[in-house]
Amino acid sequence: MRTRRGFSYPRGAAVNACDTAAGKRTATTSYKRGKPDFSAGDYLVCRKKNRLISTEKTGENDLFDSLPDDLVISILCKLSSSASCPSDFINVLLTCKRLNGLGLHSLVLSKASPKTFAVKAKNWSDSAHRFLKLFADAGNVEACYTLGMIRFYCLQNRGSGASLMAKAAISSYAPALYSLAVIQFNGSGGSKSDKDLRAGVALCARAAFLGHIDALRELGHCLQDGYGVRQNVTEGRRFLVQANARELAAVLSKPNPGLPTRTWFSWNPHAHPNHRHPTGNGPSGCPLLSDFGCNVPAPESHPASRFMTEWFAIRGGSSGSGLRLCSHTGCGRSETRKHEFRRCSVCGAVNYCSRACQALDWKLRHKEGCAPVERWVDEDGEGGADGDDGGVDGDDDDVMIES
Repeated sequence: MRTRRGFSYPRGAAVNACDTAAGKRTATTSYKRGKPDFSAGDYLVCRKKNRLISTEKTGENDLFDSLPDDLVISILCKLSSSASCPSDFINVLLTCKRLNGLGLHSLVLSKASPKTFAVKAKNWSDSAHRFLKLFADAGNVEACYTLGMIRFYCLQNRGSGASLMAKAAISSYAPALYSLAVIQFNGSGGSKSDKDLRAGVALCARAAFLGHIDALRELGHCLQDGYGVRQNVTEGRRFLVQANARELAAVLSKPNPGLPTRTWFSWNPHAHPNHRHPTGNGPSGCPLLSDFGCNVPAPESHPASRFMTEWFAIRGGSSGSGLRLCSHTGCGRSETRKHEFRRCSVCGAVNYCSRACQALDWKLRHKEGCAPVERWVDEDGEGGADGDDGGVDGDDDDVMIES
């Protein structure tokens, strides 16, 4: 190729010029078609670099991505253990993909407090069941016990519920040990012949050793009555006093804002026991240690008990035809067969799943309204206390005046 003046172009320059022109045409054509003239991987890398450069220029660099996972999990553990309701924890999971993944870590779920998975009975659904099961599968003993109680008494899945409570009991969770003891005392989920009093006393003693107040009270009454264990009135009385003292200490450590502390101690040695706590304008409380002039607020129920109480209240206050609920308002347990719970042998109007519930409800409210009758009639129209309402070996239960 020659110029206008007749000179020849250098061969290498001509080739380079042709290649340059061809490259320009290819790039222009590709640009018009919307296709870059390089690979997709290079294109994405280029976009990320441009994004990082623009972010650094604006001064809005996100340091959250640079935090190690261990630190984020530790923060989430603190959050789950201090959450006041499930929405506090769920809102964190919805923040971003990373928090959602780390928030469902087994360590975070196992450290969660009962308020984190405190599902209400009116909002119960399959998704709520799965949500609670996440915590139970992670080894959270509170979730294992709560889901176990719901399955055993509310969903009537006896085997699965008992196994979850046993899982919590293996971890030395006192409420689970006591609930299994109540199941053994009543033969819940089976027939009357399935009662195992010795196993119930053994589980109750283990829970009492861990400081469970209801277990201490139940064990004290068992020793006093010789129920499932050799009778020892002195030792039983010691356990009952210890239960009252522990409950008083628990209330003193967490004062009730609704009841002034000075009203807890109302010493009046000449007052009649039945009129020590009027039902009118007087303070509502449980007169534990009433022999010593002490009036403390009623103990707070476990979240599982509150769930069961609400569950059966929505369904008309019964779990089935002829099945009764424990008359103690803070319990929530239901019968699994007819005439499973103990009935008050004086009035026959109330029934209890355990001696502890009977003693506590007697001092809480039943002491005021219990009136003796010559012969009361049960739900089936049969009089007396025959059947499975008895205390020791099928005999009638006596109302326990003292605890």
